[in-house]
Amino acid sequence: MSAAPSSDDELLLRLNAEYLRASERSDRGWFEEHLAADFLCSRPDGSLLDRAAFLVRVSAPSSLSELEAHDVLVRLVDDVALVHARTTFRDGGRPGHGRYTDVWARRAGRWLAIAAHVTRC
Repeated sequence: MSAAPSSDDELLLRLNAEYLRASERSDRGWFEEHLAADFLCSRPDGSLLDRAAFLVRVSAPSSLSELEAHDVLVRLVDDVALVHARTTFRDGGRPGHGRYTDVWARRAGRWLAIAAHVTRC
């Protein structure tokens, strides 16, 4: 028998869904509110973006649509959470898929994204 999801699990699943929607909408404000000052993102091309560079990148109009997460797995380790998922999307109208891992940390009582790693196939 599996344990019932915790309120942290539920909150992290909601934040995960919001992250995807913010990515599609180029919603810089959402990211400004939810990214830690020391956030880093590993991109599919191998580049590493700090928070400032990520905010510039996410502010540009996105070519992604129909971005969906599948097989989302949240793992809590004290005040750190790992969110793993598989994705499907359209990029400029072309179908695509990939995987990501986001790392969240509870800081001053709130969950902030501290890292993201994105791959595309």
